[in-house]
Amino acid sequence: MKPVNSLLAATGTTIFTVMSALAEAHGAINLGQGFPDTEGPADLIEAAAAGLRDGRNQYPPLTGVAELRQAVAAANARFYGLEVDWASEVVVTSGATEAITASLAALIDPGDEVVLIEPLYDTYLPTVKLLGAVPRLVRLTPPHWRLPREELAAAFGPRTKALLLNTPMNPAGKVLTADELGFIADLLLRHDAYAVCDEVYEHLVFDGARHIPLMTLPGMRERCLRIGSAGKTFAFTGWKVGYVTAPRALAGLVAKAHQNLTFTTPPNLQRAVAIGLGKDDAYYAGLAADLAARRDLFAAGLKRLGFRVLPTLGSYFITAGYAPLGFTEDDAAFCRRMTEQARVTAIPLSAFYAGEAPGRYVRFAFCKRPEVLMAALERLEGWLAERRIDARPDGA
Repeated sequence: MKPVNSLLAATGTTIFTVMSALAEAHGAINLGQGFPDTEGPADLIEAAAAGLRDGRNQYPPLTGVAELRQAVAAANARFYGLEVDWASEVVVTSGATEAITASLAALIDPGDEVVLIEPLYDTYLPTVKLLGAVPRLVRLTPPHWRLPREELAAAFGPRTKALLLNTPMNPAGKVLTADELGFIADLLLRHDAYAVCDEVYEHLVFDGARHIPLMTLPGMRERCLRIGSAGKTFAFTGWKVGYVTAPRALAGLVAKAHQNLTFTTPPNLQRAVAIGLGKDDAYYAGLAADLAARRDLFAAGLKRLGFRVLPTLGSYFITAGYAPLGFTEDDAAFCRRMTEQARVTAIPLSAFYAGEAPGRYVRFAFCKRPEVLMAALERLEGWLAERRIDARPDGA
């Protein structure tokens, strides 16, 4: 038979599915896949349920229901001072992953180059390649995650069409500063390139860090497509409601890509998310404060056990080095061992790099209930204690 798509045939099952299945098989606490283990706001659940009974269950508008597009535009103004025309500059998608695909499809022709920054979400690279573009990878490395400015500048060239930018970053937990964003903006202007900005963790920032959309910088309003996610902001990852804010000309192209991917998104969920975006400041402050407390709890426990815990200023994730514990295997083998023996699951950092990953690091998701995080730490403590006993010459 004729060969099938070579890229998809060579692409393995996502590491999140693999590790979640392994966690289930071993009864492990799953701190790998990034989803909360509690429900989001009850009033949004009620709104979504009521939306199924209000007689509006047929196809909604292609670009999203008016209520949600208006709410997205209002949130842009409220949080970032961005004036957005809800009718022509907002497109609702079935999740942020679709938003990324639709935004890239709106920009890219085969042979164009796209700059990506590692470590990166694992769908970025396959999507760029499926669209026929050439990826240009620039690497951030632990423990400091410094933006390598010379390497980033060298990745841009005459064929550069776009930069795919994630801040706050998954898995690094890095929140790009105004100075770093200014450097990036200058590169985009010099090379006449666009930016697809994955900002799904925009409200999950800690320790006084501030999320600054690249779109707010001088000269960037017409070059940026800004992506948000109800799943991350309201802890409803299964709802798969995303939204793109873009200048009119680009938003129209995103809508055309969207119509050929999913066409629409469930209208009841859209209307519920619109209510969520209008929540008061206390909700957003409480969201960040609660996650920061969970981060601190889990980070302190990992440090006590001997992990090298890296700072995280945003997102759901902590990166931790396991080399100080005496393990020498690669990160994938370590995560498998930890799942099978300690019954705690993480994601190997190598899953976020196209080539060999730096050092021996894993990513934990701390967006779980405090009692679950404590239980995970207790399991790790018992496992490491047994390992130290087994390592003694007399085994006692």
